[in-house]
Amino acid sequence: QLQLVESGGGLVQPGGSLRLSCAASGFTLGYYAIGWFRQAPGKEREGVSCISSSGGSTNYADSVKGRFTISRDNAKNTVYLQMNSLKPEDTGVYYCAARYGDSNSYYYTSEHEYHYWGQGTQVTVSS
Repeated sequence: QLQLVESGGGLVQPGGSLRLSCAASGFTLGYYAIGWFRQAPGKEREGVSCISSSGGSTNYADSVKGRFTISRDNAKNTVYLQMNSLKPEDTGVYYCAARYGDSNSYYYTSEHEYHYWGQGTQVTVSS
């Protein structure tokens, strides 16, 4: 059974850091492009970052550029989102999503392009 499990969320003060993990089971993550999305209370889900199956191509939302870094370790079947200089507006439930990559250099920015989703992990940035 194909499954994605996010972890690493929590409560952090503004300016702090967290590293989220997205672990895959039931399939070989190395063939899949991955996206990170988040949803704040009362708001629609938005894209945060995405990465091609090879890891060679990445994309970031303007709001997180220079602060967040997406990476992957296909040998560990895991994708990471390193989040630094966190702000209160980064608060939300963070989801990872996967889709089979049409090319190992493609990434996908729209949530509608993804086929598999994790259950989400809560990130709260507050003093």
